[in-house]
Amino acid sequence: MESVLLLNVTYEPLRIMPWQRVIRLLTAGKVEVVEESDREIRSLSFVLRLPSVVRLLRYVHYRRSLPKFSRVNVYRRDDFTCQYCGQKRESHALNLDHVVPRAQGGHMNWENIVTCCLPCNVKKGGRTPEQAHMRLLRQPTRPDRLDSLVITLGAHLPLAWRNYMPSLR
Repeated sequence: MESVLLLNVTYEPLRIMPWQRVIRLLTAGKVEVVEESDREIRSLSFVLRLPSVVRLLRYVHYRRSLPKFSRVNVYRRDDFTCQYCGQKRESHALNLDHVVPRAQGGHMNWENIVTCCLPCNVKKGGRTPEQAHMRLLRQPTRPDRLDSLVITLGAHLPLAWRNYMPSLR
């Protein structure tokens, strides 16, 4: 199924929608096409190029949604890179590491979990980075809404959408 990026009037990415719903919005005059794809929609009476990016014609106030905490999203937030040695690895060679171990009161949340390779995880053990004399490349934080859109899509992001996502330029 083809998806379409929906932008607010201010060109902020809002959500990804199925092309069928976008066609209904387009015929109702609620959106304008910003970018088109190479594919076409054909009927008996017309041919329409499938939109890739559309923009709302009226501003929509929205509530920022936070990304779901998951193993894959933590890996994506950290760019599949060990936060101790800096080596980029495949997901099967990575682990999640508690910065503050659970035995010392650490929790399973965005601010306490980092991507870690197996050798660094063994070296760190059940200690904090300071106790293990290891340094984090960057402190873990909860991604914002824009990053959540990128995290969700990962590497499968259509090229036409990259111009509307500042973190990918």
